[in-house]
Amino acid sequence: MRVYSFLMTLTRDRSLSEELAQDTFCRAFTSSSGFRAEADALTWLCAIAKNLYTDELRRRKRFDEFPEDIASDADIELDLSDRDQVFRIHALLHEMTEPYREVFELRVFGELSFRQIGTIFGKTESWARVTYHRARLQLQERMVDNV
Repeated sequence: MRVYSFLMTLTRDRSLSEELAQDTFCRAFTSSSGFRAEADALTWLCAIAKNLYTDELRRRKRFDEFPEDIASDADIELDLSDRDQVFRIHALLHEMTEPYREVFELRVFGELSFRQIGTIFGKTESWARVTYHRARLQLQERMVDNV
């Protein structure tokens, strides 16, 4: 509980804190042989948690640095409000190759997290993020080409 509280002060995000707390204990369990007992166990766990949070910030920053002209998720959702656009998007999605189509559909329509998508495919969260963004780029290019 104290590790979760520590993470809440860092992230101010309940779900991220829960996820990082779980990852912290998994990491601590798998690397318990690295614990030297020179410090309190809570201090060691909080250090692991802070490192995981820093890694998460780096990952998010890296994936947020896409060109500004790429449509955002909100832009795609606005397009979905028009029935003709909906049909066009679904037709273009149908033509996409796997795994791009399925990853895009799981993210947008299934509202799954990248971690969940990665788990479904037996891949990493980073793989799911990259695959989703590539699928989004393909869809955007195909929409421009088919105007």
